[in-house]
Amino acid sequence: MMTKTSGTPSRLPIGLTVVTAISLAILVALGTWQLQRLAWKRELLAHVAALQSAPARPIDQVLTTDAGLDFARVTAVCPGLATAPYVKLYSLVDGRIGVRLISACPLTTGPYGSVLVDRGFLAETVTERPSQSVSTVPTLVTGVLRQPDKANFVTPVPQNDQYYSRDVAAMANALKAERPAPVMLFAETSTNPDLKGLLPIAVPAEISNRHMEYALTWFGLAAALLGVYVAVLVRGRRV
Repeated sequence: MMTKTSGTPSRLPIGLTVVTAISLAILVALGTWQLQRLAWKRELLAHVAALQSAPARPIDQVLTTDAGLDFARVTAVCPGLATAPYVKLYSLVDGRIGVRLISACPLTTGPYGSVLVDRGFLAETVTERPSQSVSTVPTLVTGVLRQPDKANFVTPVPQNDQYYSRDVAAMANALKAERPAPVMLFAETSTNPDLKGLLPIAVPAEISNRHMEYALTWFGLAAALLGVYVAVLVRGRRV
């Protein structure tokens, strides 16, 4: 009877090798993507940090450019903003549920006829609301421009003038704002000093940056998978 010669190398397990190679490629790609996101997030955080001390520029000057609108600090003079009509945007700030009041600010110069202004956050425990009436009294607003966000399949449908995403086009239509700018102005200064519950909150105090952690996780999984594959090969050769 013939027996297997000791030390003869076993054939490479093709199926296991293919699956391992594909899995490794995916894990390494995910880790690399997270490193790319890390570089982008660091640039964003540096930009946000810089704008917090940067001088605000007139909004008509900023809106004439096509780049650098997101997080740009601007000033705008808004006639009648303190008593302007508003729609509500659902919001959650520091664990408190509430709404942000969104009104239109007419623009007399620049490429757009108006810009939507996020006047601030009202917790649901605050029942007082600013009055709404026609006025031409100007309000000087200093704030930060932000890009709108898009609703997805889980975003609730707007009801009773309350929205659940920064849908500039829809809110501008509801407010009858003419030729709205494609960005929203988050007020840093109060539009209603007498209404203490209305809190201007422009830029998030903290922006999560855990991309290095995620990258190390994916690369760690790749290393673990490679270790298991090598262990299987070594064990197969000893059998």
